[in-house]
Amino acid sequence: MGDTTKKVQNYSKGLLQSKELYQYVLETSVYPREPEALKEIREVTASHPMSGMATAPDAGQLMALLLNLVNAKKTIEVGVFTGYSLLLTALSIPDDGKIVAIDLNRDSYEIGLPIIRKAGVEHKINFIESEALPVLDKLLEDHENEGSFDFAFVDADKVNYLNYHERLMKLVRVGGIVVYDNTLWGASVAMPDDLVPEIMRPGKKWTIELNKSLAADPRIQISHAPLGDGITICRRIQ
Repeated sequence: MGDTTKKVQNYSKGLLQSKELYQYVLETSVYPREPEALKEIREVTASHPMSGMATAPDAGQLMALLLNLVNAKKTIEVGVFTGYSLLLTALSIPDDGKIVAIDLNRDSYEIGLPIIRKAGVEHKINFIESEALPVLDKLLEDHENEGSFDFAFVDADKVNYLNYHERLMKLVRVGGIVVYDNTLWGASVAMPDDLVPEIMRPGKKWTIELNKSLAADPRIQISHAPLGDGITICRRIQ
């Protein structure tokens, strides 16, 4: 399946003024620089009934840049799905880098795993099939893990984002980065409730709470970027 055939689907992950403008960004700046393995996992994911959960490729491109800017070697990923952002991270960190990847559903991870293996980066990944909070708490039981991670990406259950944040503020080093996905929640954060589909309203509430909390958190420097479904980039400064 070629990129052109997925124009409408790709637009669902962006908040630009038009499908044409979003497609211009993808075709001009994102797809030409996208590694072949990432393209392959993106196209495999496109046929999944929950394909909208995947990381937007333009947001992924920014994540790769951030990983390189902080010289990330040790990272955490909360929420893996088919592994687009996980593979992106594995390709960006050194050969001896390590990723703690946490997801409740190994079946989705298995979809992308053959591509991850073919890319030669599976050895960097410690996939843990579990709820995330117990894993993060277990990491914190070992004090050597405090401040030892360079980067974290969270794309999971929105109700727990603030719980993840508190733990990640201990696990990620000062100067490290945490990225939260879906922080505009389909643009619903700026809509009256009566215009928001019922199924999206709890997520809207949790996302607004998260955004207010991150904006007021003195431990981080933030940028709320309208890429994909909104990503918030947090650099720990204390």
